[in-house]
Amino acid sequence: MTPIAIRFARTGGPEVLEVVDHRPPPPGCGEVTLRHEAIGVNFIDTYHRTGLYPVPLPSGLGLEAVGIVEALGDGVEDVSIGQRLGYATGPLGAYATLANVPAARAVAVPDGIDPVALATGLLKGMTARYLLEATFPVQRGDSILVQAAAGGVGQILLQWARHLGAETIAVVGSRPKADVALAAGATHVLVRGEDDIAAQARRLTGGEGVAVVYDSVGRDTFAESLDSLRPTGTMVSYGNASGPVPPVDPGLLAVKGSLFLTRPTLMHYVRTRALLEETAGHLFDMVLRGVVTLPTPRTLELADAADAHRLIESRAHAGTIALLP
Repeated sequence: MTPIAIRFARTGGPEVLEVVDHRPPPPGCGEVTLRHEAIGVNFIDTYHRTGLYPVPLPSGLGLEAVGIVEALGDGVEDVSIGQRLGYATGPLGAYATLANVPAARAVAVPDGIDPVALATGLLKGMTARYLLEATFPVQRGDSILVQAAAGGVGQILLQWARHLGAETIAVVGSRPKADVALAAGATHVLVRGEDDIAAQARRLTGGEGVAVVYDSVGRDTFAESLDSLRPTGTMVSYGNASGPVPPVDPGLLAVKGSLFLTRPTLMHYVRTRALLEETAGHLFDMVLRGVVTLPTPRTLELADAADAHRLIESRAHAGTIALLP
């Protein structure tokens, strides 16, 4: 079967994604060629497609996949043909049958972890890890609020936070998604459109507010997330699903309780090989110990990538999506 890739030459809706025949050149120095088993679809992919996060065009798409090593470039050590590797921080172009990937950005996948689930769980799982363990190190007894809690990152955040002993307030977009959040370990669930999120967050914390909010939604939830925080609480805005947050007057943070605001990204938390191995290794340990169960993804054919984007942008689908080459 001829290998393919998804490319786009202009920004826009899912219709700009094109299926093209694509076989990469031999791997360069420090690279490996992976034959993908499964490819993760992430919301950041839509940011690249729409131009919210500009990339040079024409371009490939996708940052995350799991595959089998087919070829080694010069200088690659500690990797063997036939080994299973995963990567989640690029290079851009994971929506492909075959891809050349820097060996330094890929990690060995342990036996006992489902490669399809990991293809949609490596980026999300490492994101949950840095959010809970590094950006704001959650301690036992902390109250936290998780926006978009039924999504891929949200479900992992809830499981990991329960392990840490936190009290979790999950915010979801519909009543059916509440069941997903509860199954993932949420202490309380609030439904957008039915609950006053900030008021309920304060009620559930005895009027105090939560220690930290993890918000991947962006513009539509930013104000209520700030209002859910206790004095000196931390607002972690790590996504823009509803669009980017408008400029913020720092004085607002003082008025609302000397709040802390951060806009982190995974790339900075895995910027060295040592940090990547530490972060991925911690995730793998949580999965193998049964602390975290990676969501079972919905699967579509690679050629149907545009349909995958329509699904995640509709917010009708709770969970994760994988493309199968």
